[in-house]
This record gives sequence, structure tokens and C-alpha cells, in this order.
Amino acid sequence: MTRVTKWAIAAAVLAVALIVALLPRGGDSAAKPAGDLGPARSAAALQPCPAPGAAQPVKQLEGVTADCLGDGASVDVGKALAGAPVLVNVWASWCEPCRTELPVLQEYAKQPGAVRVLGVQVQSPAKDGLDLLAKLGVHLPSVYDGNGQTGPVRNALKVPPRLPASYLVTAAGEIRFIANPPTFVNTDQVRAAVEGAS
Repeated sequence: MTRVTKWAIAAAVLAVALIVALLPRGGDSAAKPAGDLGPARSAAALQPCPAPGAAQPVKQLEGVTADCLGDGASVDVGKALAGAPVLVNVWASWCEPCRTELPVLQEYAKQPGAVRVLGVQVQSPAKDGLDLLAKLGVHLPSVYDGNGQTGPVRNALKVPPRLPASYLVTAAGEIRFIANPPTFVNTDQVRAAVEGAS
């Protein structure tokens, strides 16, 4: 084998190695963002997201889907919230008032006669939300509405820029924004707001 042939083979091997190194990989963590949420989901130990019932979907949320924060499954929000009153709380991991309010909602949800509570995490990475819920000891079922400025649930609810934001979905499927108080600081406020919006 001549010296020129050896150099040509070496150059070809290097070119192939470079091409392989630059190709995108199917197992790349960027291609599978949910794959690394397993430990965070286990630590958060969220309650299961509500399953669709037999009642008519909530009209304003009909066809709206989001990922269950606890297990990544797709949730048809309009169907999952149908048939019984639900307090929907929109929050983000960076939101300081949300950090105050989430434990209050957890405590409210444990009380007799409380309506179901569903969290909607927005404008923050899912892992950040799971880590926050684990840190706060909040295990409420929650859906993930994305890390951007808009998401299907936020669009359907017309969520204001200020967070947290809470809504009562009535058994009849009506959605009522709870403006007062803007942030719940105790369970009596939650109960009064739910009763007032019912």
C-alpha cells in the first residue's frame, strides 16, 4: 500500500467520523425533554390528573388538551373538568405569590366539602414546577400548559398577565374568574371565594 493510499484512507475515516459526530442523535436529551422528568415526578408524587367523565365537556375548554404534570399523559381539560365544580389555579414556578398560595390550596383540598382543585403550571419548565411542588409538599393534580407566553389552557381561560389566577368551573360548565382575593392566604378565603362564585 502506498503512502498516498494510506493518507486517503485516513482522511476518509476522519471524514466519516466527523459526519457521524455532527449528526443529531435520537437519544439526545433535547429530543426527549420528558424523559428526564421521571425522578422529579417521583419526588413530587402528584395526585392523578382527572379523567374524562360522562358529562358534557366544559364548552369554553372543549378540545383543549394539556400534559398531566404528574405522569405526562395527555389530558382533555374540557372533558376532565365536566360534571362537578372544580377550582382551577394557574401558577408558575417563578411566581412568589404562587408559592404562598399552593400550600393553602393543598390544605383546602383536604377539607370536607372542598371542591376538586386542579393546578395549571405555566411559563416555566415542567421540572421547575415539579421541584417546587415537591419542596412545598403540594401534591395537587396539575397539568402543564407550556413554558412560553401562551398555551391552550391559558388562551381558553384568557388568563391575565398577573399570577396566580384562579377560576371556578361550575357543575354546569360555567367558568368564573376569582378576582378577590388575588392570592389566597388561608383556606377560609378559598372556601368563601368558591361559595361566592358557585
